[in-house]
Amino acid sequence: MNFEEKNRINGLFGFYGELLTPKQQDYLRSYFEDDYSIVEIAEAETVSRQAVSDNIRRGIDQLVKYESILHLQANFEARSTIEVAVQEYIAMYYNKDVQLKELVSQLLAHEIED
Repeated sequence: MNFEEKNRINGLFGFYGELLTPKQQDYLRSYFEDDYSIVEIAEAETVSRQAVSDNIRRGIDQLVKYESILHLQANFEARSTIEVAVQEYIAMYYNKDVQLKELVSQLLAHEIED
């Protein structure tokens, strides 16, 4: 699995990881976040490499399925792109408008909290 694919799965895990089984969460966290190999995970968990591999594959499949239905990651990325564009526009054309900058900051902070 290449670097971009690992980043994509990590992103999906951030949005949907809690929907996976605890074992899938553990294996995916070890594999993607801690960078353990399947062999290392299997040895630590005293299970077969096939069991680890199957759980990781099922977990990835579930994450991809959730994203295909809910689009949380895609929507987040689209919003982030728009937010950057708005901030750049304000900096370019309304740089002295302190109130506008504050309102946009509040809006972005509110969205992050939700």
